[in-house]
Amino acid sequence: MPRVKRGTNRTDSRRKTLKLAKGYFLTKSKLYRSAQEAVEKALRYGYVGRKLKKRSFRSLWILRINASCKAKGISYSRFMDGLKKAGLDLNRKMLADIAARDDAGFAQLVEKAKAAIGKAA
Repeated sequence: MPRVKRGTNRTDSRRKTLKLAKGYFLTKSKLYRSAQEAVEKALRYGYVGRKLKKRSFRSLWILRINASCKAKGISYSRFMDGLKKAGLDLNRKMLADIAARDDAGFAQLVEKAKAAIGKAA
């Protein structure tokens, strides 16, 4: 049977895992098997965390828009409906930024939304 030389595949793979585990506690950063389990779990948590981050930021933007809408005398849902009817396609991230930084600009958006709701009714 011929001899098989695998090169550095196994070493490289293990080195990569141990590099990802750098800074982990005790054997999780030193021993390959422990490091492999810890890295796999960390990567799973990271994947889920990225999805949760998107969810929590969207709810934060909605809260900010809602607070500004209430101050201007309109509910969040009516405001969003008015923007859609007015043909203004602004995402919630931009709307939250405008609500926080530009009070006059947000007031204009509210007036446009109210006017669009008035026309549709």
